[in-house]
Amino acid sequence: MSAQHEARTATAHHVVILGAGYAGMSAAIQLAARVRRHEDVQVTLVNAQERFAERLRLHMTGTGQRLSELSIPELLEGTGVRFVRGWVTAVDAAAKTVRMDDRHTLRYDTLVYGLGSVADTESVPGAAEYAHTFDSVHDAEVLAARLARLAGGTVMVAGSGLTGIETAAEIAERYPESHVVLLGRQEPGVTMNPKARGYLHAALDRLGVTVRSGVEVAEVLPDAVKLTGGERVDADVVVWTGGTRISPLAAAAGLTVDERGRIVTDTALRSVSHPEVYAVGDAAAIRQGYGLMHGTCQGGMPTGVHAAVSIARTLKGKQPKAFRFGYYHAPVSLGRDDAVVQFTHPDNSPRRICLTGRRAAWYKETVTASPWPTYGRMKKMPASGVFWPRGGRFTRIGEAR
Repeated sequence: MSAQHEARTATAHHVVILGAGYAGMSAAIQLAARVRRHEDVQVTLVNAQERFAERLRLHMTGTGQRLSELSIPELLEGTGVRFVRGWVTAVDAAAKTVRMDDRHTLRYDTLVYGLGSVADTESVPGAAEYAHTFDSVHDAEVLAARLARLAGGTVMVAGSGLTGIETAAEIAERYPESHVVLLGRQEPGVTMNPKARGYLHAALDRLGVTVRSGVEVAEVLPDAVKLTGGERVDADVVVWTGGTRISPLAAAAGLTVDERGRIVTDTALRSVSHPEVYAVGDAAAIRQGYGLMHGTCQGGMPTGVHAAVSIARTLKGKQPKAFRFGYYHAPVSLGRDDAVVQFTHPDNSPRRICLTGRRAAWYKETVTASPWPTYGRMKKMPASGVFWPRGGRFTRIGEAR
């Protein structure tokens, strides 16, 4: 490294992005494309693994299906982003440093916090010890190995949200000799219109999935789950999709967080207590006119892009603009050749329009595969990444219906 390069690095504005999920990758690629001509800006992306975890496909990995291995360094090729592999063990918001693996320290001028959610296995005794999760590719592969050895038996999917539905359908289709039980407090597809919900239930019934709604797991045992009320339900394998939790790192750093540990942001996605910190994806408590956003890929990528655009504007001495986002669909796979897509209003309430069957499966696959061409386009044309539904009156504070 030349003395001149070292001098430039020492005086550069350091932007550190924590987490290379859908939101973090979007922030890194978008920001790099916007500051590539500025030698005084250095962008660093930190992630625990080099492989990109396609969370939208982990239920497929969990049933033993081979997927493409996406390399984060390869996805970043040509951007100038520096990739650092390591576990983030602490953030010091006062000193503006990030501690990695309890050994190395990174300094930042601007931080993008994208360490998203993991399965909430702490709120129910035994879940962490005995239940499988989709927190990483490795976790999904461990589940796949267990299912391959099962040769029948009962698989319990705890959590009847969209992830639970996709997981139960995938396992039932791949392992028809197993008895799959989908269990949760709410009816599967409760947020869908009657037509979409009816199709979803018919598909689960066709696949042989037993649905139990209005129940809650009180404890996970080695060979069963115990429900509130005391009922014991035998299970050879338990897959936990019942809620998520946020890393405590942000709260420990002194950032203002909500009751779930998400960083509370202003309208530009900056921390309300530390404006040099931006929060994206599941890690952020982002308020819109309809309420707080919930974590999905469709909302995560826009938050990453908006944070990058806001940082670029700030570096030019301009004020960042307010972030606005409206939901537009809820695609749910029901095995490989079936799906249901519920189109939504910006506040996530269901429209009358939905897709079902093979057309819906094609739509879901197109959505799932869309980040890669989007990242590729953003490298060359960053403006191509800033198009998403703003939500109209639904996203204006005080004007949501």
